[in-house]
Amino acid sequence: MKIIKIWYLFFFLTLFFYLQAAFAEISVPRLLSDGLILQRDSKVKLWGWASEGEAIKAELDGKQLGSTMAKHGKWEIYFQAPEAGGPHQISIQGGKNTLMLNDIYFGDIWLASGQSNMQTSMARVEEMFPEEISKANYPLIRQFTVPRELRFDKPAEDFSDGSWQQSTPEYLAQHSAVAYFFAKQIHLDKNIPIGILSANFGGSPAECWINEQVLKEYPTQYKTAKSYQDADYLQTLKDADKKDSDKWHAELNGNDLGLKENPAWYHDDIDHSSWETIHLPAKFQEQNIDPMSGIVWLRKTIRIPEQEVGKPGLLRLGTIVDADKAYINGVEVGSTGYQYPPRRYKFKAGILRAGKNTISLRVQVNNKRGEFTAQKPYYLAVGDSKIDLTGRWHYKIGNIVAPPPPLRYVPWSQPLGCFNAMLAPLTNMTIKGALWYQGESNTARPEEYSRLFPQLISHWRDIWQQGDFPFLFVQLPNFGSSSGLESGWPEMRQVQLQTLKKTSNTAMVVTIDVGEWNDLHPLDKKSVGERLALAAEALAYDDKKLVYSGPVFKSISAKKNKLKIDFNFVGDGLIARGKKLGCFEVAEDRGEYFPANATIKNNQVVVWNKDISQPTKIRYAWRDSPDCANLYNKNGLPASPFAAEL
Repeated sequence: MKIIKIWYLFFFLTLFFYLQAAFAEISVPRLLSDGLILQRDSKVKLWGWASEGEAIKAELDGKQLGSTMAKHGKWEIYFQAPEAGGPHQISIQGGKNTLMLNDIYFGDIWLASGQSNMQTSMARVEEMFPEEISKANYPLIRQFTVPRELRFDKPAEDFSDGSWQQSTPEYLAQHSAVAYFFAKQIHLDKNIPIGILSANFGGSPAECWINEQVLKEYPTQYKTAKSYQDADYLQTLKDADKKDSDKWHAELNGNDLGLKENPAWYHDDIDHSSWETIHLPAKFQEQNIDPMSGIVWLRKTIRIPEQEVGKPGLLRLGTIVDADKAYINGVEVGSTGYQYPPRRYKFKAGILRAGKNTISLRVQVNNKRGEFTAQKPYYLAVGDSKIDLTGRWHYKIGNIVAPPPPLRYVPWSQPLGCFNAMLAPLTNMTIKGALWYQGESNTARPEEYSRLFPQLISHWRDIWQQGDFPFLFVQLPNFGSSSGLESGWPEMRQVQLQTLKKTSNTAMVVTIDVGEWNDLHPLDKKSVGERLALAAEALAYDDKKLVYSGPVFKSISAKKNKLKIDFNFVGDGLIARGKKLGCFEVAEDRGEYFPANATIKNNQVVVWNKDISQPTKIRYAWRDSPDCANLYNKNGLPASPFAAEL
């Protein structure tokens, strides 16, 4: 009898532990976490992982949403989302555990994607909008920032990190600036929660954001993507890059006289009076420094008023090509490893002294294009004093080397990686629409982009299976030269304009007036975000009377030697802002373009050049950075650059 009891006990214990092992804990992706915003008034999905055959049920505020059984280790539950509001609680129960999702709201979900200008954070633009972060109090604007990762083998099912963060001072500094200003405008106008899925990667081309199936239509891109699926090949590239980089940096730094000599050239007691002089900001070549790669040391002595001693300060050094390390009185106060970020080096109290103080800079030049960018801020601020740092500096070359070897492994510039790692896991989320700010990395291939970009829009709509959801994109801003030299940016703007015309339920935000000629990453992300919000009001929120775009080319006609241009989005009428209408050029068939006169008449633009009797072609604002572009509608929105012919 005793043996039988022991046997039964053993049997039930075995069965108990078997059942425990059979049903592993259910889990959900990082997107389904506290603070989640789900798309209101729509069919939405909860999903995750569990043991085969495990029963799963979900509840919203204690009321059942649905139930299912796990198949192949996965489960999904669909339900009809209620109207905007919250907070709610969602519980997901499996055989072994229950997950609770708290502080859940229903609102509108917008995907914000692209490259560095969509990635640019609120911290980066704080200088232009100094109180936006500190005074932000929008707990119902929430952003989920997708980790910037790449994957080439297959689409990911989840992210390595990420959480829903409110637009408050605690989190806002790291949020996408464009997405935040967009969300803020919609939130204030519609009084609904707004969730942003922020998936962007600086330097990524459009082909990084499409899947392997679509890439098959682009043989060169597809071949590259397939090669990146070979882990051994990638490791070979990485190893070769590291070997080259280690060797180059060893030569660069090991033979830098500024570091080898004693004292080093950043020390306070160095006498730099015999060094050569340079006037900054400027390109080094413009200051009689022969084109060189290597290290240039610069020093400048300034005077600090006695009343400012003992205070913290800010050293502002515009932007520098390529990398730099900054010292004040021999104390390092900041460094930046590449050319684009603004140099804003905050330093602690106790570094400055009354009277003479010395700023030392170690500048690394990679490809013979050393530069302190013009028309950027250069100053030292402390207390009530602001010391101008433009003008004469002393410099000395620490080392000259060959340019660094080109990288073999640049994964963010390759096809497929962004889609697999960053976009695929988002496709389970029901969205209101998408925001897209990209194109800079495709300017060398505008013809290919004319196929690729419309296809990306169609591809995204296919994989989300939500029909033609609103797709709002940013036309490239002004950047670079105002001369007739072209880099592909005018052609890219034309491709974006053509994409607008051949795709449905899309809007293009013109930003030809809010870029910066000397900065690939202009600070005015507020105008960009608010113009996107204006477009969303019309397309996604059905404000059909709203003028949400500046003038967009519609048609062209000729009368004698004059061309007449009609526009869509005239709004309350066309105007030339600030001065005589400019930036128009005309040409005869197969002829060279020449500047043209232009005037506004009956909400048309009439264009002519007295020396061209039969113009057949016209273009407007056809420059990288056209400082003459001043055609607007009276609603305050700029006209899109364009090219057209009879």
